[in-house]
Amino acid sequence: MMSPRQISEGRGSSNPATFRHTPLLIIHIIGNFLRIWSVYSMYHYLSQTGASVVLFIFCCLVPSSIIFLALQKPWKGRPLSNTQVVPSLINGGITALYFILWGKGLKSCGPLRAIMAEYSGAVLGVLSAVLYGRRSLVWKKVGGLVAMLASLYLLSQGWAMATHSPFSFNENPATEVQTDQAPGMTEMVVPVVAGILSALRRVIARRVSLKNQLKRRLHAVTIAAATCFLFPVAMWDMIIGSTSESIIELPFSAWAFLSTGLFGIILIFYVDSIAEERLHMVFSSPKHLMVAGGCIIILEIVYKMNFSLMGFLICSAFLGFGIYEATSLEHARKDSLRNSDVSNEIFGDQIQMSSLPT
Repeated sequence: MMSPRQISEGRGSSNPATFRHTPLLIIHIIGNFLRIWSVYSMYHYLSQTGASVVLFIFCCLVPSSIIFLALQKPWKGRPLSNTQVVPSLINGGITALYFILWGKGLKSCGPLRAIMAEYSGAVLGVLSAVLYGRRSLVWKKVGGLVAMLASLYLLSQGWAMATHSPFSFNENPATEVQTDQAPGMTEMVVPVVAGILSALRRVIARRVSLKNQLKRRLHAVTIAAATCFLFPVAMWDMIIGSTSESIIELPFSAWAFLSTGLFGIILIFYVDSIAEERLHMVFSSPKHLMVAGGCIIILEIVYKMNFSLMGFLICSAFLGFGIYEATSLEHARKDSLRNSDVSNEIFGDQIQMSSLPT
């Protein structure tokens, strides 16, 4: 028989935590919406002007690295050791390669597929299970990998496009068709590799820095290093591959540069850090995918893209299931930690109850 105290705790135990995390959830949703909005602005600018992807990203990284360095000041405070700086510099090279591949994938596949392909970094969870996990978890992660590959294959076949989806029975003439044909699986390889590199750089950042303040200081070093790595590539692209027409039109698209640097690079880092530290929501998680999916639906409708809602929901369901199964080991660890915390709280309540007079 449950006591009145247990009944009251069962009714209101989750309410304080829910109300406490509500402002953080709102910040997370708004931050991701602004970041995805910057992706659509960047895509429209690149597709309409034909500007160089490398030059565009480099022009966004330069002010972003200056702002990160000015905010975090990695040269002040406790000196950074070589075991922290060297991996951060290597992570800067990985970040530069990620930006190049992701920008190329965005220009060729569109914003929807480029954003969804970023979650392919969950395959690192499958690799960790094969190398270090138990055999019972390996099959779950392999099943998650199959679901993720199925989702990416359906996206490459145009299931999220109104002109290629088998669930689009009528075409809306008001929609703006951005691509005449589905990109195909070969074009999807570029953003998928970029998503894996994005997950790799996050893993390296977590391994190098455990404390939050140290993580932000090292991230400033990483972005500055990525800018330096990208500098010779951007100069070579400007000399060899860029056209004068694209350079002339750069000042007329200030919103694309401003939104990409402010929302897509700077703000999203702090938003994801808050979500990971306070909400325990990592990037490659079904909850994060749910938020991104809602933002994508809104912006696809606002921009009048070639969009199929039913096909996108099916692809998102496969991808979300695959991510959940691929990170099953992390869920088990989180559940064990939560259960241990709850057991400690219950044990403490029992001690307090036993000390009271009967």
